[in-house]
Amino acid sequence: MTGSLRPADDGDLDRMLRWRNHPQVRAVSLTGHEIDPAEHRAWWARVRTDPDRLVLVHLHAGEPSGVVTFAGLTSPERSLTWGFYLDIAGLDARAELLPAWLSLQRAAVAYAFGTLGARRLGGETLASNEPVLALHRRFGFRVVRRYARDVDGSSHQVVWTEMSRGT
Repeated sequence: MTGSLRPADDGDLDRMLRWRNHPQVRAVSLTGHEIDPAEHRAWWARVRTDPDRLVLVHLHAGEPSGVVTFAGLTSPERSLTWGFYLDIAGLDARAELLPAWLSLQRAAVAYAFGTLGARRLGGETLASNEPVLALHRRFGFRVVRRYARDVDGSSHQVVWTEMSRGT
């Protein structure tokens, strides 16, 4: 099953916050605290007008089911950074978590290299998040470096993975 991406809009704010605050999403995020509505609205006010960033909603089987973010859109090298999270509770209830996860990754990679014209796409993943690292490998991302990063006051190992156009 394929997925698609569309620009996020004000009508997506509540669902994006609910998805982002799911305990499983927070546990593997680079900021693990629960985001309150005011913090979320402030983030949205910044990102929605930033020409360097893009927030998209992933549609799986026609249903909103995840968020994909891209940064670096104004980079002359067309080297983009990305991240994503899924509607864990909704997809789990429909027994579609794995298919949606695969379709999100497929759609995001195609969007980055096709629609956005990226030459390189990379992102950070906590080293403990082995399922995402395995998925990235499956799609052709390679580990470029590992480093420590502060996540909510404690040091965590992070893995930077990336792929280049045509990889």
